[in-house]
Amino acid sequence: MSVNGEAVRVEAEAGQTDEPGWEVDPDDDWALAVVATVGRQLRLRREAAGMRVGDFAVAVGYGDDLVYKIESGKRIPRPEFLDTADEVLSAGGLLAAMKEDVKKVRYPKKVRDLAQMEGRAVELQLYDPLSIHGLLQHPEYARALLSMRRPAYSAGEVEQFIAARVARKAIFERDPAPELSFVLEEWTLRRPLGGRAVLRAQLEHLLEAGRLRNVELQVMPMEREEHAGVDGSIEVLKFDDGSAIGRSPAVANGRPVYDLKQLRVLELRYGIIRSQALTPRESMVFVEQLLGET
Repeated sequence: MSVNGEAVRVEAEAGQTDEPGWEVDPDDDWALAVVATVGRQLRLRREAAGMRVGDFAVAVGYGDDLVYKIESGKRIPRPEFLDTADEVLSAGGLLAAMKEDVKKVRYPKKVRDLAQMEGRAVELQLYDPLSIHGLLQHPEYARALLSMRRPAYSAGEVEQFIAARVARKAIFERDPAPELSFVLEEWTLRRPLGGRAVLRAQLEHLLEAGRLRNVELQVMPMEREEHAGVDGSIEVLKFDDGSAIGRSPAVANGRPVYDLKQLRVLELRYGIIRSQALTPRESMVFVEQLLGET
């Protein structure tokens, strides 16, 4: 079974004139360039085939308005749209081949930047005191968490963020695999966000991840009288060239830090938190017990 789980998304309906969550960020220059290129190629292929927008829209099962938006670079086309368009326009795979670039720009720039850093890291040390870390979230748990945000995200934004979190989990399938260390708070494993069924799925997901050889999960019990994590979350990513990057709300106002002195502070705090938490083996037993009680 894959740790990635299954990405949950809104399905496009045939003839639909618009769909949420696929807008291009006006501040994302790379995404704008990619989507504009895809739209231009699509328009050139359609015109070369002698098809009007209306006829093409009927052939691919989308509304005229959405086709116009895609061709003008205002909307990100879905992968299945490009597959169908490639077939309808006899593009020989050229349009379908653009799916990889389009897939990347669907996610917000900050998410892409984070995924890129995670993809290069050889070691990650991660602690989140407020919820289960995003890399460990089951899609339905992520949905419940995102749906509780106030002011509320739109349905399209929720789907976009879920897809982005699922995509980041490619880190679990890397070869060679990075070393991943997580410290989780007990209360985040007990609160039934989204309901008991969602919590059960999340706990099973954690056990699956914890069985991977390169993953260590540790639980910080609520009964601990000493806790070095009171200053908030910690992220430390280390790279094979010896460099590192860290982040914590208690250091540099949460901005990424590269300074060795600040990184030592984060690593010191993380090391103490790990020593105060249950061991990885004890933590797995603890999660199994919680699953049995849920």
